[in-house]
Amino acid sequence: MKVQAQHLRALTTLFSGASPLRKIAAGVLLLGAMAGAIWPSTASRADAGQIEGVVVGVADGDTITVLDDSRQQHKVRFAFIDAPEKAQPFGTKAKQVLSDKLYRRQVRVEVLEQDRYGRNVGRIWLGDEDVNLGQLRAGYAWHYQQYARKGQSAKEFSLYEQTQQAAQQQRQGLWHDAEPVPPWDFRRQQRGQ
Repeated sequence: MKVQAQHLRALTTLFSGASPLRKIAAGVLLLGAMAGAIWPSTASRADAGQIEGVVVGVADGDTITVLDDSRQQHKVRFAFIDAPEKAQPFGTKAKQVLSDKLYRRQVRVEVLEQDRYGRNVGRIWLGDEDVNLGQLRAGYAWHYQQYARKGQSAKEFSLYEQTQQAAQQQRQGLWHDAEPVPPWDFRRQQRGQ
């Protein structure tokens, strides 16, 4: 079980001079966390395996919303890549390129995990096309090596690396910039301000 700050606060509340009502609320929070650790819900692994449906939203260059046949929406973050943030150069273009390709199209998502924001993380397929790899090929994403190392086979990792290098050499998309800033560095800079 991953201990979060709210769990530590609840534990402190439980053994403090807090009111009985606050202690009950803290106890319920802790029991819920322990139950979730012992019996992970199917929702936390949200359809682990596969989602099929129509893309009804494109949030940015690496996040979409898929509506399945039961009319349930699934927020999906692309695995293995990281696209520019909307406030970065090429962020809007990365979103537009993805939207032009996927909006209102039927896709299949291989769900690999769920991230800390509750989004499914996976590989998106449009027919037999790996859309994640397509964003790299078009030059609108970086190969997110930090996370790809734990989930990609050596063969796939190499393919994604080679695809990014080819996009760089051909100055595709964001590689028009002499020194594009990776989104993880951009986010770190934004948090530091």
